[in-house]
Amino acid sequence: MLRLLRILLLSLLTIVQPLATAGEPAPIRIGVSGPFTGGSSPMGLSMREGIRIAAAELNAAGGVLGRPLELVERNDEARNERGALVAQELIEQERVIAVVGMVNTGVALASQRYYQQARIPVLTAVATGSLITKQFLPPEHPDNFIFRVSASDTIQADMIVREAVERRGLKRLAIFHDATNYGLLGRDDLASALAARGVQPLLIERFHLRQADMTPPVLRARAAGVEAILTYGIGPELAQISNTIRRLDWQVPIIGSWTLAMSNFIDDAGPNAEGAHMPQTFISEPTSPRRAAFLETWRKQTGNARIAVPPAAAQGYDGIRLLAAAIEQAGGTGGDAVREALEDLRAPVEGIVMNYSRPYSKDNHETIRATDDLFMGIIRNGKVVFAHEEDRRRAHRQ
Repeated sequence: MLRLLRILLLSLLTIVQPLATAGEPAPIRIGVSGPFTGGSSPMGLSMREGIRIAAAELNAAGGVLGRPLELVERNDEARNERGALVAQELIEQERVIAVVGMVNTGVALASQRYYQQARIPVLTAVATGSLITKQFLPPEHPDNFIFRVSASDTIQADMIVREAVERRGLKRLAIFHDATNYGLLGRDDLASALAARGVQPLLIERFHLRQADMTPPVLRARAAGVEAILTYGIGPELAQISNTIRRLDWQVPIIGSWTLAMSNFIDDAGPNAEGAHMPQTFISEPTSPRRAAFLETWRKQTGNARIAVPPAAAQGYDGIRLLAAAIEQAGGTGGDAVREALEDLRAPVEGIVMNYSRPYSKDNHETIRATDDLFMGIIRNGKVVFAHEEDRRRAHRQ
């Protein structure tokens, strides 16, 4: 008898459980793709936490269109082929309606074609390759579903060169870049920015991921009389360059892309990271009430005041906020409606990087449009701070 009662109770629970959730609004499923392991993971993990913070805030306030946001997170391992598989899984199996993420330029270029074909909007939160938002342009592609929150390498390269050539008056420059799509495209952007100022690099050095010995290229740069090294790579290899420079007792500044702010560059290079300059969309200081609140929330949720890569966290946060605003305006989650809303966002969106007012248009899918939207950072005492006081004052005015 007891056994029969147990069976009956289990049967009732099986029937009642779906009824209990049937009246609840279905969640809005958002894909999150990034490298959560490996050399790029400081960027991916920082981005993911920023996305989680934004989603939690929105859900606490009632969700979007009265529905909770549900994040479907996948580790793309910073590998192009893995990123393509993740894209197909998120589309075909997980049925996401949009994606916020993408850290590595190569992964973005390899995977976003699947989202484009499925007419699923993507807000690229971290990857900076200049081609990313230009991969699907008219007339071949009447509608472009790829948007970006991070700063393109075209703008970053111009800011790097402006710092070296215009602010410091340096002309004898070397470009050090990694062999990935990110490094190759960044190299071209740097060369173009130099050429626009009538400067040719003395030499261009390519290195590979996980390359431990940077002695030969650094020796060549020193022998050529280089006055500054301009870099495009990620943290571990950048640290090898910096450590080699100091080991050879050579005093030469490093000015590079935003990845010089990565925690694994700062930690692996230690005191040798001091003085490195890089463009940043967000520097981890409470320069506005929202930024102060974000930093406090980060501290509470992670138990650590340090953000491994602050721009990645801020851009992930802002990506979710922009997407939520577009869904609200569209009144639904259809890909075309959300894309059209993003291209004509009528309500302002308060973010960490900036406050957004009509950030996109049909012809422009970039939120960062000029070097004045960025700040120049410098590493001081193991932390990225404002390199120039005028940038700090500008951040307080935003």
